[in-house]
Amino acid sequence: MNQCVTPPRELWVASRMGNCPAYAAPDLVFTSNRGENTVGIFTTVDAPSVEKVGVGIRPNGLAYDPRRARLLAAHVGDPAIPGSCTVSIVDVRARARVADLAVAGRTRWTVFDPVADAFHVNVADPPQIVVVDPEPARIRRIATVPHAGPHGLDIDVARRRLFVACDAGVLLEVDADSGKVLSTEAIAGVPDVVFFNARLAHLYVAIGEPGVIEVFQTAPLRRLETVSTEAGAHTLSFDATRSVVCAFLPASHRASVYGDA
Repeated sequence: MNQCVTPPRELWVASRMGNCPAYAAPDLVFTSNRGENTVGIFTTVDAPSVEKVGVGIRPNGLAYDPRRARLLAAHVGDPAIPGSCTVSIVDVRARARVADLAVAGRTRWTVFDPVADAFHVNVADPPQIVVVDPEPARIRRIATVPHAGPHGLDIDVARRRLFVACDAGVLLEVDADSGKVLSTEAIAGVPDVVFFNARLAHLYVAIGEPGVIEVFQTAPLRRLETVSTEAGAHTLSFDATRSVVCAFLPASHRASVYGDA
């Protein structure tokens, strides 16, 4: 990937961020607001505005079902509060939380799968992927992950593949319909954000220590290159139209912008 560096003010909002994840849909931006247990719904046309909807304890990953206008918020929870590891379903049109489901542990990232018509949610411990039906909200299936700490998550919808980056230092290719692990690749450390580039069939894995983005080909799964960023840089955004990846650099208060040809 080719690199340039820019101050953060030049970047767009649609990103997966370590402490305040954001998710963009046409004319809408969603944020999980961990400090106040809400999600924010930003409208970007006509009269721009923001509204907040209460969800569970310490919301983290977000995913959106555009057909139903349902937003899933996956929660970190609080170890001092039994049963606080949950996911919430928000009706975006009504600006209301409509369901809560308990999960077995702290959640990480989540994606919506339009073919399965379901959300996939990573749970760190016990390591698993929980498949959630949007309406009526229920847990459809749970797939056990054979490595510690499923963290970053994205999906190749066409090939029916989930990509799961685990704290154990491995990247998994998982069948989205059965939960079977199809291949495994070592990565450089504990990951955070992953993004799948459907046009190029590339996957980007952010690793804060030592501070790299690992780029993988996905068919078959193999590493293409390792790009140095900065220690602690575990947050990415991705522009799918232009194949541009942005890494936020916390130590130097900048962002690196990479183009993938």
